[in-house]
Amino acid sequence: MPHVIRSVLGLLLIAGVLLISPSVVSQEVDAGVTEAAPAEAIPGSRNSPHASMFSFLNAMNAIEDGEAERWPEVYALLGQTAPDAQAKHKLQWTADKIKESLDYIGEVKKDELPEAGEIGDDYFVYFPKVRNNSHEAAVKDIGRDDLVIAFERDDTLGWVFASQTLADLDALHGLLVEKRDRQFDQRSSEEDGRFLAAMMPESLKGDPVLGLQYWQWITLAGLILLGVVLDHTLRAFLRGLIGRRLRRAGREAEKDQIARTVRPFGFVLGGVVVMLGLSVIGLPDLAYRLLYGAAAVFTVLAGILAAWQLIDLIAGIAIAQAQKTKTKFDDILVPMVSKAAKIFAVAIGIVYGAQALNLPIVPLLGSLGIGSLAFAFAAKDTIENFFGSVAVILDRPFEVGDWVVIDSKTEGTVEELGFRSTRIRTFYNSQITVPNATLVRATVDNYGRRKYRRWKTHIGVQYDTPPESLIAFTEGIRELVRAHPYTRKDYYQVWLHQWSPSSMDVLLYIFFEVPDWSTELRERERMFVDIVRLADMLGVQFAFPTQTVHLYKEEHSPYEPRHDTPGQRTDRRSLVQGIRAAREVVKNQAWKDNPPGAVSYSFEGVEILLDEAGNETLVEKEDKTEPTGDEVEDADGGDPATKPEN
Repeated sequence: MPHVIRSVLGLLLIAGVLLISPSVVSQEVDAGVTEAAPAEAIPGSRNSPHASMFSFLNAMNAIEDGEAERWPEVYALLGQTAPDAQAKHKLQWTADKIKESLDYIGEVKKDELPEAGEIGDDYFVYFPKVRNNSHEAAVKDIGRDDLVIAFERDDTLGWVFASQTLADLDALHGLLVEKRDRQFDQRSSEEDGRFLAAMMPESLKGDPVLGLQYWQWITLAGLILLGVVLDHTLRAFLRGLIGRRLRRAGREAEKDQIARTVRPFGFVLGGVVVMLGLSVIGLPDLAYRLLYGAAAVFTVLAGILAAWQLIDLIAGIAIAQAQKTKTKFDDILVPMVSKAAKIFAVAIGIVYGAQALNLPIVPLLGSLGIGSLAFAFAAKDTIENFFGSVAVILDRPFEVGDWVVIDSKTEGTVEELGFRSTRIRTFYNSQITVPNATLVRATVDNYGRRKYRRWKTHIGVQYDTPPESLIAFTEGIRELVRAHPYTRKDYYQVWLHQWSPSSMDVLLYIFFEVPDWSTELRERERMFVDIVRLADMLGVQFAFPTQTVHLYKEEHSPYEPRHDTPGQRTDRRSLVQGIRAAREVVKNQAWKDNPPGAVSYSFEGVEILLDEAGNETLVEKEDKTEPTGDEVEDADGGDPATKPEN
C-alpha cells in the first residue's frame, strides 16, 4: 500500500512539472522578443552612415520637387522626431545649409560611406577625407580643416548628423558659399570680358601692359571718368533738392553745410559704378581682387561719411526745432540719438567693409562672444556710465542750461549730456566733465529749477529820519514790490529791522520770479533805482558810516522832543503817503504797458545811435517782412487784390 501511494504522488508531481514548463518557456520567449524590439525599431534608412547620407539626399531632392511629406525623415536625421513649429523652421534651415555644403564639396560616392556592419565605431567623419581630391580642394578654398560633416550613432534613432557638425555648420556653410560666389563672379567677369574683347578692334588687343590689354586700361579710365561725372551730377541734384525742401519747410541751412552733406553721396555713386564696371571688364584674378577690394573699401568709407554728414544735418535741424519748445528734454535727447545713430552707421560700415575684403566676419563675431566676459570687466566703468546716462535721462535731475551744484563741489551750467559723461561750464568759463555713474549717486542742487530767486538786503537810513517818513518809506517799498513785473506778490518782508552804528536798517526780503540770473540782476537794478526815487520824493536820506563828537556841557537846556505825539491816524496817513509816492514813481515807466522779457544782449527793433554832437538818435530797424493784405488795404484805402504790382 505505501508503494501505491508513493507511485501516485510521483505521477502527480511529473504532471505538475509538465503543466508549468510551457508557461515558463513562453515567458522566456516573450522576454527575448521584447528585448530585441529596440534593435528592430531602427529603420534601414538610418542603420549606417551610408544609409543615412543617401536617405537625407533623396529626401531633400524629393522636397525640392514638392514632396513636403518627406520632412519628418530629415528631422529624424537631424536628431528630432516630434519638433514644434518653431523647431521645424530651424531644422529646415539647417537641412538646406547641409545640402548646399554637400553640393559645393562635390559628388557623394557610395563607396566612401560604410554600410551596416562595416563600422565598429559610433562616430564617422565624411568630410574632410584624406586622398579625396574634391575634399582637399574644398579645404584649401576655405582655409580650415577643423570643420567637419560627420555622423554619430544614436541608440534610438540610429545614425544621425553629429552634434559637432550642427554646431559648426554656420561657419562651414558661410565659407563654402562665399567661395562659391567669388568663383561665380570671377567666371561671369571672364565671360563678360571675352564678350567685350570680341567687340574691340585688334589694335587695342596688343601685348598686355602690367597684365592688362590696351582696351582694358581705356575702359578703366572711362569707368573712373564716368564715376566722377556721376559724382558731380548727383551732388548738384541733391544740393538743389535739399535746399528747396528746407526753404519750403521754413528752415535755412548754410550752403557749405549742404555741400558737406551731399559730397559723400557722390563718392558712393562713383564707387558703385566702378565696382559694377570692374565685374564686366574680364580682369585677371589678382587685378580684379585688388581693384574691386579698393573700390569696395572706398565705397564703404564714403557711405559711412555720407551717413555721418546726413545725421549731422538732421540733428542740426532737430536741435533748432528743439530750442523753440518749452521743454529741454529734447535738447538732451537729440544729441544722444545723433551719437547712437553715428555709432550704428560705423558698425554697419565695418561689417560691409569686412565683407568687401572677404574677411570672415562670422568667426570674428564668435570670438567676440568668447571674449565678452573679459570685455565686460574691462569696460565696466564705461557700461556703468552708459546706464548712468540712461538713469539721468529717465530721472531728469537737470536739463541743458540749468545752473547746478553737484556734491557741493562742482558748480556751473549744464552744457551737454553724453553717453559717458556730462559737461558743465563753470562761471569762470572752464569745462568740468562729470562721469554719469557719479551723477547717479551724487547730490544735485538744481538752481535752474527755482521758481523764485530770493534777495535779502538792508537799506540804511539816517537816524534823524522822522518816524512818519520811515513808515511811509517802508510802505512805499512794499508798494513797489506789489507793482514791479517780476516780484513775488504773495510773500515779502519790508520792515525797520535793526539799529546799526551809523544807520537805521530797513530789511528788504523779496523774491523774483525770473528765468535766469541776468534778468534777476536787471530787476534788482530796477528795484534799487525806484527805491532811490521813492526816498527822494519822501525826503529820506540814506546813511553812510559817520562819527559825530558831542562835547559834554555841565549846564544844558532841558530836552525837548523833536517829533509830535502820534494820533490815531498818523501811521495810516504815513502809509498812504508812501503808497502815493511809490505809485508816482512807477506811473509813467515803460514796463507798465509793455512788461519786459528776459535779458537779451542785442537790440531788438531799435538801435541807439548818437549824432555828431553826442545827442541820442533813435533809428528804427527796417522791417523786411512782407505786409499782409489787410495791412495794404489799411495803408492804401482799397482792396489789395485791385492794387497794381510795382
